[in-house]
Amino acid sequence: MDLSNENVVHVKKDGVEFLQFRKLLDYKDVNHAYSLGIDKNYRTTQQETYQQAIKDYEDLCKAINSKPENLVKTNQEHTDQVAVVKKKIYSNKPDFNLEEYAKTDGLITNLPNIMLSTTNADCILLLFFDPVKKVIANSHSGWKGTLQRISVKTVKKMKEIFDCNPEDVICCICPSIRKCHFEVERDVKEKFAKEIEDIEDINDIITETTLNKKWNIDTVKINKIILQKEGLKPENIIDSKICSVCQSEFIHSYRAEKEGYGLNTAIIELK
Repeated sequence: MDLSNENVVHVKKDGVEFLQFRKLLDYKDVNHAYSLGIDKNYRTTQQETYQQAIKDYEDLCKAINSKPENLVKTNQEHTDQVAVVKKKIYSNKPDFNLEEYAKTDGLITNLPNIMLSTTNADCILLLFFDPVKKVIANSHSGWKGTLQRISVKTVKKMKEIFDCNPEDVICCICPSIRKCHFEVERDVKEKFAKEIEDIEDINDIITETTLNKKWNIDTVKINKIILQKEGLKPENIIDSKICSVCQSEFIHSYRAEKEGYGLNTAIIELK
């Protein structure tokens, strides 16, 4: 099956499969990918999967003509904290599981040859690129991160530290759980209703299911709206339009796999 659509291209190279955003492929100074394949697992925080994760990262980096030692990964704890990467800590291996990136879910840099990495299994991963200021960012926005508006805080930090203009920033939304499968209980629904009460389309974003009295929430649409409110142009918010649950044959999904779920990765690097 080919997951390509008007926004992403499904690449198969040297036994590795990944998605790339057509919009970012227009630029020669940025490199990126979103991994595919449930036979791959990019989990790095558990020793029993670390060596396999390193091998999977090596294969993916090689496929896009990059180097695994360029990798920097946030530790992802469902926070709204975004760190600026000012240098590589290790020169000969990835910067994984480091205290420097504890309790952070987003990374920003303007340095070439530093590849920012996040992982997901239903959560939203957001790749940012400012082609004018030459700045990239990579943020993990699960439902808790979406409630905390980490996508907006990433853009704000790009503005604060690197003087980025939101109108120049491109944001690519990787495969994630979509409204069709993001079903929640009343407590989560009420948290969203309170947080996004300033959004006009709230009745379209949160809908009640008639059978079991639960609610489906469109977290992707929330991020699109709040990013536009921050100044991003609608045409610069590029959605993969792929649900990780619907496509769980190709993409790791916590809701589909349950315990023992794997992880996919999104990576982005300035050349």
